[in-house]
Amino acid sequence: MTTPPFFQRPPLVMALALAAAAAVLFISEASYWRSAGTLRELTDMGAARTQIQVLERSMLDAETGQRGYLLTRRKEYLEPYAQALLRIDEAYRVLDAYYGTDPESQALLQRLHTLTETKLSELALTLQLYEEGRGKAGQEILMTDIGREKMDAIRATSAELLEYQTRAVSASRAELDRTLALGRFGVALLSALSLLALFFYLRQSQVLKRQQAELQRVVQLERDRLEVEVSHRTAELIALAQHLQTTREDERQRLARNLHDELGSLLTSAKLDAARIKSRLASTAPEALELLAHLVGTLNSGIALGRSIIEDLRPSSLSNLGLVAALEILAREYAAQSGVAVHCQLEPVALRPSAELVVYRLVQEAITNITKYAQARNVWITLCPHVGQVEVSVRDDGVGFDTAAKPSSAYGLVGMRFRVSAEGGSLHLQSHPGQGTQILARLPEHTAPVA
Repeated sequence: MTTPPFFQRPPLVMALALAAAAAVLFISEASYWRSAGTLRELTDMGAARTQIQVLERSMLDAETGQRGYLLTRRKEYLEPYAQALLRIDEAYRVLDAYYGTDPESQALLQRLHTLTETKLSELALTLQLYEEGRGKAGQEILMTDIGREKMDAIRATSAELLEYQTRAVSASRAELDRTLALGRFGVALLSALSLLALFFYLRQSQVLKRQQAELQRVVQLERDRLEVEVSHRTAELIALAQHLQTTREDERQRLARNLHDELGSLLTSAKLDAARIKSRLASTAPEALELLAHLVGTLNSGIALGRSIIEDLRPSSLSNLGLVAALEILAREYAAQSGVAVHCQLEPVALRPSAELVVYRLVQEAITNITKYAQARNVWITLCPHVGQVEVSVRDDGVGFDTAAKPSSAYGLVGMRFRVSAEGGSLHLQSHPGQGTQILARLPEHTAPVA
């Protein structure tokens, strides 16, 4: 069985489904509101029937209470009489509101009003005669059949109203049954159409699913190929970063050695020459001593600058004293230059020499960033072994930044990350505005004995 061409057009199928859903919703809502209106009418009808019955019972209660008082002269018999009058007023208030717009029922209600008012007037008149001491006249009223006739007329009129309500209830129930039947028929018809449309739609969906599965297979193959390519490129980038880092460190070492061997020797030789000239001119040209002193000071500054440059290019403390001592010297010099309080917690760790240099450069780069951007008052540097790894952390209490936002310059962090990755480690950055920044690196611990 093939799918009709109409159901092979998703927009038309969707439009049909929406139209069917709208039709079902319309029929359902229309049936609901009509049924709800009919149920409210039935509720009001039930309340009206109840009030008619309350009215009839209250008239009997009023008559019974009046006669009990006349026979016994006991005031407590007047209490049911008074309560019956209140119930009669309440019943008429409900009935007047309910039958106010129906001419036929309003005529019956008006007649019932007249009969009850006449009967209540009779009861009140009899009580008044007995209260005034004219009991004989009141007894004559009681002995007549006027009261019984009025009550019979009230019962008959109440029965007519109840019969009218019964017919109205039957008509409302019939309307409710028609509404429910119409709703059931409409829902059944639309359900059948919806099932037919769903059947063809599911057949078409199976075709689409097979096409999507094939497309996903092709996409997955391409994705796997790209992942292999990305992994390969990433490995190449890491190797390149490691090569560049090694090349840069080698170049720094060569420059440091040249500066130390050549420039250091030249400056030291010039300082010695200046000292010899100073000793020879001390007696013959005292006016030149001041210039020689300034020259010696300049040479000393040059020698100190050269040592500082050499130390920046290749920290001698790292190779001579070890990583912990080199970091302590770096932190002490930074604290002296910047006035920032530096708190160190450094433990001996086992790392390869190249990894030690990465840790030193990472801390050095982090301190440089803190100096430029952080506006920190405290810096914490930690170095410790942790479960087969070495953790190094640099944290500050500066202004911080939003790590989700694109930084203006991220080359320093990128360089740190590639350096750590080249040594088989990982780098984590945590920062929030106003809460400082932490750089945490984890490097594999070197199992060979540390030289």
